[in-house]
Amino acid sequence: MAAKQPLRVAIVHDWLVGGGAERVVYQLHKMFPDAPIYTSYCTEEWREKLDNKVVTGFLQHWPFSRLRKFVGVLRIWWFTHLDLSQYDLVISSSGNGEAFGVKVPGSATHICYCHSPTHYYWRHYIQYMKQPGFGIFDPLARLGLRILVAPLRRWDYRAAGRVDYFIANSTHIQQDIKKYYGRDSEVIFPPIDIARFEKAPQGKRQGFVVLSRLAPAKRIALAVEACTRLKLPLKVIGDGPEYAHLKKIAGPTISFYNKEEGNRVSDQDMPAQLSSAEAFIFCSFDDFGIVSVEALASGTPLIAYKAGGALDYVTEGKTGIFFAEQTVESLIEALQAFQKLPPFDHQAIQSAAAAFSPQVFERRLRDFITAKLS
Repeated sequence: MAAKQPLRVAIVHDWLVGGGAERVVYQLHKMFPDAPIYTSYCTEEWREKLDNKVVTGFLQHWPFSRLRKFVGVLRIWWFTHLDLSQYDLVISSSGNGEAFGVKVPGSATHICYCHSPTHYYWRHYIQYMKQPGFGIFDPLARLGLRILVAPLRRWDYRAAGRVDYFIANSTHIQQDIKKYYGRDSEVIFPPIDIARFEKAPQGKRQGFVVLSRLAPAKRIALAVEACTRLKLPLKVIGDGPEYAHLKKIAGPTISFYNKEEGNRVSDQDMPAQLSSAEAFIFCSFDDFGIVSVEALASGTPLIAYKAGGALDYVTEGKTGIFFAEQTVESLIEALQAFQKLPPFDHQAIQSAAAAFSPQVFERRLRDFITAKLS
């Protein structure tokens, strides 16, 4: 009997610059170390992390780096013209990009790990039109999106139809995949380095903490205003374009940690910052919210906006509490309620975070792949 041929696997991802989606690619690389990783753009840091298995094309050398996100049409062309005929299994990792639009041969299986249907085509289109997030290029972004959104939505929907199987990173994204693409999916939570945060020192907890890019969509102003009004200590950790505004509205109980302040928190110190807080405040409507689960892994409860990925890991009274509306008043009510609650069981919170470990991700993904290929 002839020996069974090894599975030929390719990984495809939108771009590799750093973030939650890249962690999924890193875990896929560990699972399939020989698989090439096709992407539109990759930093040298990520090329090294992925053992030089990254394959890029002409967009890697795009001369105007700040305009890179505007070239969706060129990314579509590049991804749809990739030759993937030599592979048995193609795993695309895609969200707010075009990687899942690759065309695979009929003999191959295409599984898409979907971080989100593209925000600026679908759920958050109006928000992006109000606040594109490109600074002086905002007018150009609005014009381009207004002109192109209809044909891009049609392409996105057709591309979703070519995927054999979808995996969603949260229950919220599972619902969006059904809503915008009409496709079923299975939820497999993204891999999070739980162990790094479990080792954080468990001492006296004081005040509240926010850890995020300081951008309007993250709604950090809600936490700053609420804690200012209640005179509660709050650490705001992170850099971003909204720093100047947040600094202006912050009261004396608010502390900022970023490059502008000259006290940026290192990755090594991040677990200790999370584990020393009474609670982590999570104001945004995120598809998942990796940093929130990192807070749970450090034993810190959440005060979270009741929407998006937070619905999968906040259990009222056990791992945190919710606030119902993205308003300062709603968050103030939650903060006041939190202060009246009995102490949280920090070890129980850490135990709940274990469901999001890389080991769980790999086991569930291997089971999913085996079931679909058989």
